[in-house]
Amino acid sequence: MTITHLVTHSGGFHADELLSSVVLTRLFPQAALVRSREEAWTVPAEGRIIYDVGRAYNPELRIFDHHQRPNPLRADGQPYSSFGLIWAQYGTGYLRALSVPESDVATVHEAMDKGFVLPIDLVDNGALEPSSAGMLAGLTLPSLLETLKPPFDAREAGADDAAFHAALTVARAFVEAAVVQRAAKCRAEALVTAAIHAAGEARVLELPMGMPFRAAVEAAGADHLLFVVHPRDGGDWALTTIRKGGNTFENRAELPEAWAGLNGAELEAATDVAGAVFCHNARFIAVARSRAAILEMAAQAVAAV
Repeated sequence: MTITHLVTHSGGFHADELLSSVVLTRLFPQAALVRSREEAWTVPAEGRIIYDVGRAYNPELRIFDHHQRPNPLRADGQPYSSFGLIWAQYGTGYLRALSVPESDVATVHEAMDKGFVLPIDLVDNGALEPSSAGMLAGLTLPSLLETLKPPFDAREAGADDAAFHAALTVARAFVEAAVVQRAAKCRAEALVTAAIHAAGEARVLELPMGMPFRAAVEAAGADHLLFVVHPRDGGDWALTTIRKGGNTFENRAELPEAWAGLNGAELEAATDVAGAVFCHNARFIAVARSRAAILEMAAQAVAAV
C-alpha cells in the first residue's frame, strides 16, 4: 500500500510530532504532510499515517496518538509520546533509509531510543521536568525546537504551518546527526576492540585515528589501560586519558603534573622528548610531532602513575 498522507495536528507544535515528521517524511517522501484537527483527516484511512492527534493508538490502522486514556506505555511503564510510537514502528526502516549497515541497525535503533527518543517522550508527557537541566533547561532540544514557533501575536494565515516546515529542516539535522554519530560509534567499537586485543597487557592503547573509545574499553573489561595514543589530522600525535565513566570527568590516571600547561621548548625540557608540543593545563591531553615522541611521553606518563 502506498502512503499518500502524513497527518498531524495543526496549530502550535512540539518536539514529538516535529521529530516524528522527520522520520516519516524520509520514509514516505511522496506523501503530503497535512496539519489538521478536522475529524475527516484524523481518523484512519487508506494510505494515511496519523500521529499526535486522533486519540487512538493502533499500529495496524497507522494511528499513533498518546493523549487518550489509557495512554500507551513502554514495557517498563514509561510513557510514549508520538515520537516514541513512530520510532518503535518505523525507526528501523528509517535507519535503513539512512544506509546504516544492517549489522548495526538493531544497536543504533536501541541507542537512539534510549538516548534520544525516550527523553523527548518523557518531557512531552511531563514525566521529566526540563528544569532538571538547570541553567541549560532552555537549551535542551525540545526547548530549542519550540523557540521556532511563531510569536504569540504573529497570527497571519499559515504562520504556524510555515514555522513548522521551517523547523522540520532544523529537526532533521539533529535526528540525522544523532543517527550518524551512533552508527559511527559502532564502527569505532569494532576498531577499538581489535586494538585492545593487539595491545595485550600494555597500559597504553594505540588507535589508528581519533575515535570514541571508552565504551569499547569498558565492554572489553580492559581495566589495565590508562592512556590512548593516536595520530591526528596534520601529522602530529595525541596522548589522552581515559575517563572512569560516562558521567564523570575523573580519569583513570592523569598526565604528569609537571607537564601541565607547557608548550614547545618548555615541554621538551620537562619531558626530555624532542618533538613534544603541548600539554593541556587540565592534563587530559598532550600532543607530540611524531609517533615515537608520543610513545615516549606515554611511557613516562605510565611510569608516573
